[in-house]
This record gives sequence, C-alpha cells and structure tokens, in this order.
Amino acid sequence: MLKKLTSLAATLIVAAGTAHAEPVSGGRANVVIQPEPPSLMLGLVQNGPTQMVAGNIYESLLRYDENLEPMPQLAKSWEISDDGLTYTFHLFDNVKWHDGEPFSAADVVFSADVFLRETHARLRTSLEHVESITAPDANTVVFKLKEPFGPFIGIFEGGTMPIVPKHIYDGTDYKTNPANNHPIGTGPFKFVEWVKGSHILLKKNEDYYVDGLPYLDEIYWHVIPDAASRAVAYETGVVDVLPGGSVENFDVSRLANLDNSCITDKGWEFIGPLSWLWLNNREGPTADVRFRQAVMYAMDREFAKDALWNGLGAVAQSPVSSSTRFYTDDVTHYDYNPEKAKELLKEMGYDGTPVRLLPLPYGETWQRWAEAIKQNLEEVGISVEMVATDVAGWNQKISEWDYDLAFTYLYQYGDPALGVARTYISSNIAKGSPWNNVEGYKNPKIDELFEKAAVAVTKEERQKLYTEAQQILTNDVPVAWLLELGFPTIYRCNVKDLVTTAIGVNDGFRDAYIEK
Repeated sequence: MLKKLTSLAATLIVAAGTAHAEPVSGGRANVVIQPEPPSLMLGLVQNGPTQMVAGNIYESLLRYDENLEPMPQLAKSWEISDDGLTYTFHLFDNVKWHDGEPFSAADVVFSADVFLRETHARLRTSLEHVESITAPDANTVVFKLKEPFGPFIGIFEGGTMPIVPKHIYDGTDYKTNPANNHPIGTGPFKFVEWVKGSHILLKKNEDYYVDGLPYLDEIYWHVIPDAASRAVAYETGVVDVLPGGSVENFDVSRLANLDNSCITDKGWEFIGPLSWLWLNNREGPTADVRFRQAVMYAMDREFAKDALWNGLGAVAQSPVSSSTRFYTDDVTHYDYNPEKAKELLKEMGYDGTPVRLLPLPYGETWQRWAEAIKQNLEEVGISVEMVATDVAGWNQKISEWDYDLAFTYLYQYGDPALGVARTYISSNIAKGSPWNNVEGYKNPKIDELFEKAAVAVTKEERQKLYTEAQQILTNDVPVAWLLELGFPTIYRCNVKDLVTTAIGVNDGFRDAYIEK
C-alpha cells in the first residue's frame, strides 16, 4: 500500500509542479482543521492544530526549507560569529503588529527572554545555552551563547519561538490576557473570528511587510468533527485542502485519485512526528522497567502500521526518528513477542493491577489504535481501562500526570537537542505541559549525555554520544515508541505553492495562491 501511495504521490506532485502562470491575488482557501484547536495563542499552546492555524498569524525570525536550511522571516539577514557564540539578526523594517503598533527588536527580546522562558518548555531547554539576548537598536537582536550550540540556528521557527507583542503581554498574566482570544501577530493573515464548532476565519494582512504577499484574501478553516464528513467536504468541493491527518488513513488513496486532486508528503521534514505511549514512570506497574519492556513486546506495531495507517510511516526503533540527525539502528529492538512480554510480567510479579489508557482524541484511526493496543496488552495479561477525553481534557490529564499509559506524538525538529532531549532529561520535569518529560523519567547518565551532545563540536562526537543515549533509553523504555508517522497533505491541484517550507501548511499560506 505504501509503495502504491508513494507512486501515486510522486505522479501527482510532478503534475502539480508543471509550469503554470504567475501567482495571482485573491480568493479564499477552504481548509479543514482537525481537531479544533484548544487555543490560537501559539506562545502558550503548541498542539499540532494550534500550530497549523496560528502559524499564519504569528511569526518567528526564520523559516526553513526542506533541507532544514534557514530562510528569512522577521529577520532579513543574520550572522554567526566564528566562535559560534554570537548570533546577530537584522530585522525587516516597517513591520507592524496586526493592531497597527510597530514591531521592534524589543518584542523579540521580550518574547524569547521573558514570555517564552515561562510558557514554552521545549524552547526553555534550548535557551539554557543562552547567556543574554539584547537589542542594540530597534532592528537588531543579538543572542550571546554560553558555549557553542550547533542546533541553535534551528530554534527560530514559528512553533518553536513565536514572537508575541510586548505591548500587549508585558506585565500581565499571560494565561488570562484577553488577547489570547483575539491573537495579534505580524503574520500574513489576521485573525477575524472563531465560531467554536464551526470555523476559524483569517483575512489577508494588507500591511504585511513582504511586498505582494500574501496572495489569498482569506483562509477559512472548517471545523468538521466527523472524519467521513471531512472526506465528503473535499469530494464535494466545500474544502480545498486536507492537511495531514485530516481524514482517516483508509480514505487517503481514494481522495488522492479524484480529479484535480494532488498529494504530497512534503512539509514534515522539520517536524519529524514520532508517536509513542507515555508510560508513567512514577508509580504503579508502569514504574517497573520490566513492565515497560513487556508493553513494547506486547504491541503489534507492524499491524498498526499496515492495518491502521495503510502502510504510511515506519515502526519506530528508538526515541530518535530515522529522519532526524544522529539516529542509530544499533539499539535494542522490540519485535512483537507476546511470550517475552508474559515472561517479563511474571518475573516482576505483576498482579493484574489495572492500568488506565488514554487514547489521543484526534479521530477514528487513533481510537482504533487504542483499541488494538488494549487488545494486545490484555492478551499478555495486562488489565486495561480505557479513559476517553476530548482534546482539552487530554491536555489537562497529561499535564497533571493523571494517567498510566497515554497516546501522543511529538515533533523532533531535526535535531535531538531540539525535539528529543526535552522528553527525557530530568530538568524538564514540570507539571503544566504535555510536551516535556511527562513520564517522569530520571537518569543522570542520560542527562549527562544529552548535555554533552548538545555542545559537542564535531558531528562524530555528537553521533557517539547520541548513540549511547539511544541505547540506554531503548533498554529503560521510559515511553513506548510506536510509529514514525506519515501525514500526506491532499489539495486541489490549482492551489499552488502550498508547501514551500519544512513545516508545510503550518506557514505555507503566505506563498499560496489559487490558479484561475
């Protein structure tokens, strides 16, 4: 199935990439958003749906191409000192916030050094390498590092370092600020309205600082809770774009074969989504490494890939995705082995204590997956209680550590120092976030390896350190790795230049246009 779909995708991408007229202005892009975001304040919430919509409202200093090379966004140019300690960014002139107030370097300093240090667990980990952030003038920002940190140039993406308006948030309670309900950014589209359960409307920023952009007049995000209805909306022309994960996997091939339908798996290079089960390392059966290893052996992940994900993606072998730098295959592998799982459970003296399993409330595929895992675990003698939640409830339970096992998927951001370390280092254990070391795993050796690897000078040194870290983690099984996810985007072929960066639809509407 994967081979067939890949072939289909290649054919459609080639067709979509043939010569076409110059970009034209006007029109509305009708897009599905699934599930409905819990918030659009990107500095506070980094759920996938939030990033997808709010990535067109908020911006950071840089964008990244499919090879993860930086491109201008709010910064028009930048320099890195020879010693790797000083990063100087020169900002575009005449940038305005959506409320008309001028944007300046002071907003960048406030966002990175004050606001996001408090609200953004993943970025906070990277900022530990920063000694100071200063604004020598209104259009220049300087980051001084404590030591060289090779991945640093990769942290300036919208979901990682969204720049927020200082004049609105400085001195306020960030979580209760009224602007959270009417997000104000510098991006190519302005927030207009959000009718819960119906739609989110963004309109063209007429004062956008890049001449001629954006081309589209509006983006209309349709909130359609039922997956079958989302597929019908595309088939009948109600929507033009189905971002990755919008429809159930079994519908992807059929929809991609419709007339004027294109598909691409590009736009995920920076993100590298990896799915796993959170395993609560603090208490109960999941606190025992033998139980966690048993969970790995009990799960039929090949079945999940083939039957539930239609061959999309790959079985995850370690905490590092195979598309992320410094991945290694030289680790303990957990093939489907129910008998081995039973042996480990017997060895630890598991007494049948039930464990609570939280599915990810992102649609039927995820629900089916949770049911399949429940069956796998019960077949080896693990008693499982399913706990259903909506997105907000899932966020709350994970953030408060109120679970035993729970589905998730997190982004890797191209480098273990940016997207992997946050899940396993003990300094990143804190209630209130579903994107940090939620499982409560503590291992001083892992802390040391990730710390050294982040600042190692050569690629060879970093590879050696990350290889050792992956070997330890796959033995300790702090979480139960599932799949490297495949999320193709389906769209009308006359929607051009939709995916132009390594985060795809999340910031693609800046360049997109509708060919007449």
